[in-house]
Amino acid sequence: MQAPTPPLVLIFGPFDPSGSSSLPADAVTCASLGCHPLSTLTATLVRDTAGTEDIQPLAPELIDDQARCLLEDMNVQAIKIGPLYTPESVSVLAQIAADYNHVPLVLHLAPVPDESLLEDLDTETLQMAILDLLLPQTDIVVADHHLLAQWENQGVLAHAGTPVQALLQYGANWVLSSGAPLRPGHGSYLLQGAGNETSSWNWQPPVARLADPDGPLACAITAQLAMGHKVPQAVEAAIQLSTPLTARTFQPGMGHRLINRSAS
Repeated sequence: MQAPTPPLVLIFGPFDPSGSSSLPADAVTCASLGCHPLSTLTATLVRDTAGTEDIQPLAPELIDDQARCLLEDMNVQAIKIGPLYTPESVSVLAQIAADYNHVPLVLHLAPVPDESLLEDLDTETLQMAILDLLLPQTDIVVADHHLLAQWENQGVLAHAGTPVQALLQYGANWVLSSGAPLRPGHGSYLLQGAGNETSSWNWQPPVARLADPDGPLACAITAQLAMGHKVPQAVEAAIQLSTPLTARTFQPGMGHRLINRSAS
């Protein structure tokens, strides 16, 4: 008997040879959550568990060709976008998202890399491209609270209100921030929607410094959306699924602890 086709998830991200984050780590996580991962490479990293030493972005034309080849062949149920490094790649992804706006899109907002790692990096132009071009196509943004606070302090977020409110004003439908202050000594996952919807769940900081601590959460949300769930229900289920996964860690090298995505 032929097995049923699992939901298809398309992941955009850089190749991380250490398995710490992005591809192939996201593909392993999505597969463990019941989805079949497709992937489009956006850059190649030179890195180990301690950090990144070099970033080599792919040409935007190649990113576009990779993605459209997959999207024209298969019926993708959800898209996840990870770190991006050039305004041109952001523009290409924004156009793809617009052409496939019926497919739920999860944007895992990542810190902009140090300019020493990427030749000709214009940090401000890259950040504005993400905000102006990609956020209007995004169903849900997943971001660390401290990253959003940093962007606010740098004056990146032009809109008034909190950083989350600013992202919503740029056009995102939902924003999930991790580690958001709930009360002194306690953090939360805070979900806010464009229609003033708000939900929160308890958040526990990782017991050790991890590479990509919110990666499994963003993958789990993508998987839940691919299975047909609405954003609030997808987020709640994803938190329950990803929290035990994030608690399983190991230290294969001299740098950060990694999430054991291979554990059953």
